[in-house]
Amino acid sequence: MTTRRVDPERRDRIITAALDLIAEEGVAGTSHRKVARAADVPLGSMTYHFTGMDELLREAFSRFAGAVSARMDHRLGRARDREEAKAAIADIIHHHIFDTARNLVLTHELYTLAARKPAFRSITHDWMRRTRHALERHFDPDTARQLDSLIEGLTIQHALGTEPLERAFTVDAIERISGGSTPSPPGS
Repeated sequence: MTTRRVDPERRDRIITAALDLIAEEGVAGTSHRKVARAADVPLGSMTYHFTGMDELLREAFSRFAGAVSARMDHRLGRARDREEAKAAIADIIHHHIFDTARNLVLTHELYTLAARKPAFRSITHDWMRRTRHALERHFDPDTARQLDSLIEGLTIQHALGTEPLERAFTVDAIERISGGSTPSPPGS
């Protein structure tokens, strides 16, 4: 009689290992064999839990995007009014989205995968929808969409730019988009 190893967290461990490998080696450098080794599971577990690499990537990136969205939703949810929401957006840009190199890499790997394989765009669309929903607690839908775009762009500049992104610049951009201030004419 053979005994089966009971491992209820195996699927979760595989997804975590996949995210770790993607952060280290990119999607292109991630394989079933490497994930199985990193998760300390038999290679056969990979096909038992996932029909293929695309399903594993979809599960891993969905988990990642969901976690980032939840953090953003939590931060914006604590804002009691529009002014606190604007401060929360600046915090998100400067501290919360790409708070680690791992999150930066995973975000860009997801964007690249979604750009190459349209089947993965549902993950990025859901992420954007959740972000806009969180922003719409404090702003109209068009402003929420503009602020979402600002968050995306400035977090990339903050993480990858050669010059530091000053918080005052971010606050000014948020104010301009949200109608909080009128831009000064050039040269004034």
